[in-house]
Amino acid sequence: MTFPWLNASAADIPNTARSLLGWRLSAHGVTIRLTEVEAYAGTGVDPASHAHRGPTPRTRVMFGPPGYAYTYFVFGVHWCLNIVCGHEGEAAAVLLRAGEIVDGIDIARDRRGNVPTQELARGPALLVTALGVGREANGTSMIDGKGPLTLTPPADPVPAEAIESGPRVGVASAHDVPWRFWIAGDPTVSTYRRHTPRRRRQPSR
Repeated sequence: MTFPWLNASAADIPNTARSLLGWRLSAHGVTIRLTEVEAYAGTGVDPASHAHRGPTPRTRVMFGPPGYAYTYFVFGVHWCLNIVCGHEGEAAAVLLRAGEIVDGIDIARDRRGNVPTQELARGPALLVTALGVGREANGTSMIDGKGPLTLTPPADPVPAEAIESGPRVGVASAHDVPWRFWIAGDPTVSTYRRHTPRRRRQPSR
């Protein structure tokens, strides 16, 4: 099996993210075709990245080796899933934002509830829920078949002209960087919501 992005540098992370569209990700009886992803670089380069200030116990997995899962908890409620990309020692990862369930729809619906098929994995937290993974996937390989997640390339890559890009979602810094990529017109792609800074509460007088 060929994984050309394993040899890419962190500087190539936007191209790596684009190339992962159409790939299939499987776990616990469900397979998802990736339709939306978001790229993040690392130390001193990308202020929106968890690894911007260097490795920590939480972000160490982002520094490689490539092909491993980086999961994190958001809002005290949801898990999100990234695949680590680039040379070992260079932090870079691609957030898996949305996808189409191509196998195990009934299993995914048991996990997600009675929602329209196109919404089963329409968003990063929903994608993780549909796959039935969480903390246990962090730091496990997504390419050697030994972890809970298995990533496989598509038979036919998504044509470049079918891919669109735009601002990232849900980040306080560098949110206008156009490193979110999706398959144009696909109904499983999440709805874009521009980042809105939180207003500080004014002290009462």
